[in-house]
Amino acid sequence: MIDFLFTSDAIMALLTLTFLEIILGIDNIVFISIAANKLPEHQQSKATTVGLLLAMIQRIILLFFVSFLIGLKEPFYTIELSWLHIAVSWQALILFGGGLFLIYKSTSEIHEKVEMPSHDENNFSKKKIKSLKQAIFQILIIDFIFSIDSILTAVGMTNGLHSNHNYNLVLMIIAVVISIVIMIGFVNPIREFIKNHPSMQLLGLAFLILIGFMLITEAAHLSHTKLLGNEVGAIPKGYLYFAIAFSLFVEFLNFKIQKNNKN
Repeated sequence: MIDFLFTSDAIMALLTLTFLEIILGIDNIVFISIAANKLPEHQQSKATTVGLLLAMIQRIILLFFVSFLIGLKEPFYTIELSWLHIAVSWQALILFGGGLFLIYKSTSEIHEKVEMPSHDENNFSKKKIKSLKQAIFQILIIDFIFSIDSILTAVGMTNGLHSNHNYNLVLMIIAVVISIVIMIGFVNPIREFIKNHPSMQLLGLAFLILIGFMLITEAAHLSHTKLLGNEVGAIPKGYLYFAIAFSLFVEFLNFKIQKNNKN
């Protein structure tokens, strides 16, 4: 286990996944803050911390559940046509459905952030919250909604890294815990950074589209899909790491140029 966690693939997956978990958690932080700000001042910090801890617990529970389904690799149905062969398993279905969901959710989120940047926040801010328990209950629901794309991203980034599925699960849990701890400790600086650089969140959503496409091809590969006699191969995760690193490098150059222009 320890040897696996210190391999280059595991370290790259952990760093990338932690970064994406933080970027994806920004909306979660915004809604938690809106809910917390409706409480008396002495309860706001407590509500925010409890909300993020609940997010961590929920995501770990969901990780165990999704990981169990991912572990069901045996095909239960085979599609055999003259031009198509697919051995359908629960693992392939979860990955395929997760990939479609990530592409749809990311595209929708990008559209909303560009066309209607404050739509969801304005609707949520109208909801009344009278007590700490009520705030935590609403935060719990928000956490669950925002956990779905987070969990699917974790699965996409770690699936296939190790033959022992439990090792991948441990890596996902570590990334979730680190990202939540960072968000608890630096919630306000992170919010300010994203507020000043909204392109970072759009970039994170664009990464999810790549991960969604990777999950779909992974599902096709694991179900031994053959199209016109050609078997669908998996996309090496190194391509994804390079795309993310290159995009962040370009974004960093943009930050430097903007900063120099202001000076």
